[in-house]
Amino acid sequence: MKLVRHIPLNSVDANDCVMTIGNFDGVHKGHHAVLESVVKEAKSLGLPAVVMAFEPQPLEYFQKDKAPARLSTAREKIQLLSDAGMECVYLFRFGQRLANMPAEEFVEILYARLKVKHLIVGDDFCFGKGRTGNFQLLQKEALEHGFTVRNTAPIKVSSERVSSTLIRQSLAAGNFSQTEQYLGRAYTMSGRVGHGDKRGREIGFPTANIRVKNRKSPLKGVFVVTMADEMGARFNGVANVGTRPTVDASTKVLLEVHLFDFEGDLYQQRVHITFLKKLRDELKFSGLDELKKQINEDCKQAKLFLTNT
Repeated sequence: MKLVRHIPLNSVDANDCVMTIGNFDGVHKGHHAVLESVVKEAKSLGLPAVVMAFEPQPLEYFQKDKAPARLSTAREKIQLLSDAGMECVYLFRFGQRLANMPAEEFVEILYARLKVKHLIVGDDFCFGKGRTGNFQLLQKEALEHGFTVRNTAPIKVSSERVSSTLIRQSLAAGNFSQTEQYLGRAYTMSGRVGHGDKRGREIGFPTANIRVKNRKSPLKGVFVVTMADEMGARFNGVANVGTRPTVDASTKVLLEVHLFDFEGDLYQQRVHITFLKKLRDELKFSGLDELKKQINEDCKQAKLFLTNT
């Protein structure tokens, strides 16, 4: 798959394509309905299947620290889009220029620069300054400038419209089976293992410390997990996602994973952590002895869950 990034939107020069546009945060079932349509149409027309996404996501530009937590990093998103059959991803920087771009100018870039021959969007797709561009405008512009456009119906699971917001709510509630229905896969976070402060090792529970820089987590608490390393080997364990209030009350959200029956070195490996069950919220204990006792109990509960699944 081809990745195009770090170039101005109005300077790109491309070949004919079938395209979709969006945030694609989490690349959930609703997104897959759009992506499958793009792949099918691209094959029919003999053109590449292309997706346009933005970094940062628009809400992160407008709301800064108040923006909702991401379901996927840019790296994870790109991989998921590739897995879905996209042949090219345009990842454009969302800044003041794009935020203030009139809807008509944005459409002109689609047909004049990106050579879009067929555009497929979600039914709620809006674009341009003040979100003034909509499907009706796209239809009008398509007739005038020689491309075609259609939208897709929303995907519902148990009468709920699948969306990134719904998935964040499901994750916050610790409902991983429901989250899996919305995503079409188990929820996973990935990152590179870095060096920690060895506090876990000191109390008998060494951890793999996963870097989650520049990422606000949709999860907080203690969880049953599996971890896959770069070779594809999988290990069971428990994970803490939070600020470690008993140890040092960090202002950064940390992801720490204690693996069962594991001896080895994971440093600098990119690993994938799949969340299976929430055990509890993160708590502040009176000291390390009380924390150690609780982690022992967490491990017992996790092993019991894994034995019964």
